[in-house]
This record gives sequence, structure tokens and C-alpha cells, in this order.
Amino acid sequence: MTAYKPITAARTFPGSARDDFARAYPDQPAKLHHALTGHELLTIPAIAELAERMPASRVEYNLGKLPLGIRAEDTPSNGLTLDETIRTIETNGSWAVLKNVERDPAYGALLDQALEELAPLVARATGPMLNREAFLFLTSPGSVTPFHMDPEHNILLQIMGEKVMNVFPAGDEELVPAIKSESFHAGGHRNLEWREHFRGRGTAFTLRPGEAIHVPVKAPHFVENGPAVSISLSVTWRSERSVAESELHGLNALLRRRGLPVTRIGTQPERQRARRLAYRVMRKLGA
Repeated sequence: MTAYKPITAARTFPGSARDDFARAYPDQPAKLHHALTGHELLTIPAIAELAERMPASRVEYNLGKLPLGIRAEDTPSNGLTLDETIRTIETNGSWAVLKNVERDPAYGALLDQALEELAPLVARATGPMLNREAFLFLTSPGSVTPFHMDPEHNILLQIMGEKVMNVFPAGDEELVPAIKSESFHAGGHRNLEWREHFRGRGTAFTLRPGEAIHVPVKAPHFVENGPAVSISLSVTWRSERSVAESELHGLNALLRRRGLPVTRIGTQPERQRARRLAYRVMRKLGA
């Protein structure tokens, strides 16, 4: 295993990026800048070594040129091992993600360094950062990540190559029907149904090395990779707001199954304390 140097105290996000983030968080996407390009932990050889240390359950990889609206069960394998996928990513037409890389001490320090710079800004808007996590994405030239959503507050940092992140408004129920949100928070897959007329509702952000994007919780998005290998680092966290939204969708799922009226989930779900308590009680009682 390579012996990496300690993480330096240099800032990940310059002052201008922190200002841009503060203006956008938590509800709007925003282009940011970062200083992790060329970091020794974020090269293909280092990532291949990390993958060898990770349990298989924390790694996902498949062919990279996929339809925007593909179902999870229809995603094709690339027929390679994980090590082959990473080390030949330039030519094998694949996509791979290493999940929860913060469990490795060196990558955990990298995550903490980045998020500590933003923690005071987050705390003012949505309370303390909860459940900090990091994900590494490797993508072959020309690959497409299908239309999907994620449950975390997320900043995607582009390290190598170029990609276009197409981000859509969170909370649009034509893009993400309420029933889909309910199943998603119950453990359903992240992929969403795609319809071509959705395209005009999104905003395309081109990301080059040294650039990043803040993606709000459950803002639908898809990604189109450029003509070279892409490496991206995603740093994520939860908040009382994101936890509250999950609880309220869980409550609605319970109510819907019983034919009862569902609750409206507003822009500040953390304030719906009585309904959140009702959900917790119902869960505890096995309802």
C-alpha cells in the first residue's frame, strides 16, 4: 500500500466558493471552485488501491453508455472485475463508484477538511451536518449516468476530465411523483423515469478540473461525460431538513396504504414536528 503524505491545511474551497455556496444553500444548485485537482489520493492508481481495500458491497460498476431512463434491473454489466474496470477505464466504456470512501482514514481526513470549511454556513441554514460521506466516481469517455436523485446534500468536485451535470428543480412532482419519493425513502432505487420533454426544465453545468457543483437534496439530475476519463469526488451530508423530509414521506406512505389523506410536505419539513413524531410512533408500534 502506498504511504500517502498527511493532508495539508490548505483550503479546499476558496472564499468566493464559500460565498457562492452560502447564497445557494440549501435549495439552489451552484457552480463552485475547489483546490483538490491533482491530489495524490484522487489519481487512478490511488483509487485502484483503495478499491482493493474496500468491501464489494461498497462498490458499484457497469457499462457507462446508458439510456437516461434505464431501470435499475436493466443496467448491463461490463463483464470485467473491479480492478480491470478502474485500471482500463479509458477504453472499457464503463462507470464506477466507490461508496463511503471516508471509512478509509486518509479519505476520511480529506472529507473532513472539505466539509469543515462549509459547516458554519450549513449550520446557519439547516443545522449541524449529519452523516458525512464521500463517494468517488470514475467514468469512461462518452458515458452517461441516468436520470436519478440522491437523498443527501451534495457537492460534486471535478478532479479529472470534463462532464456536464444536468440539474432539475427539486420538488417538481411531475419529475418525481410523490409515490416515487415515498418508495425511494423506503429503500427504492434512485433512478427516475425519463421523458424527453423534461429536458427544458433542467440547467446544464459544465464541470472541468477545479470546478464543483452544489446539488440540492433530491434534485433530479443526469450526467454526460466528455471525451476523456473523468474522476469526480462527491462530498455529502444529511441535515435535520433532509431527515425530516424522509420521515414525512414515510408517514405519507403509511397513510396512503390505509386510504387516509396524506400530508403536504413544505419547503421546511423540519418544522412539521407533530407529524414527524406521529411517524416515529407508528414505526415503533409496527404500523
